[in-house]
Amino acid sequence: MAETAPPAAVSQLLPLELVDKCIGERIWVIMKGDKELIGTLRGFDDYVNMVLDDVTEIDFTPSGTVKTQLDQILLHGSNIAMLVPGGPDDDEEEK
Repeated sequence: MAETAPPAAVSQLLPLELVDKCIGERIWVIMKGDKELIGTLRGFDDYVNMVLDDVTEIDFTPSGTVKTQLDQILLHGSNIAMLVPGGPDDDEEEK
């Protein structure tokens, strides 16, 4: 029987390690419900509670999209549905 070489070590990045690499960078946070936030990640904890600076809050209502500018916000991790490092594309952000 021929021996096969073991597979090369695969680099694994845990989810919280990826979020940690985003500190100081723009991030797009999609919340449960009809709200999205785009801002600079300042910090987070093990429960993914987050602090964002220079935030654009996008609220999708039946009457249309409402954008609000905030200096800083604290997000409760249990309300976060998805994180997108780098934020949306510029043309998508202007919609």
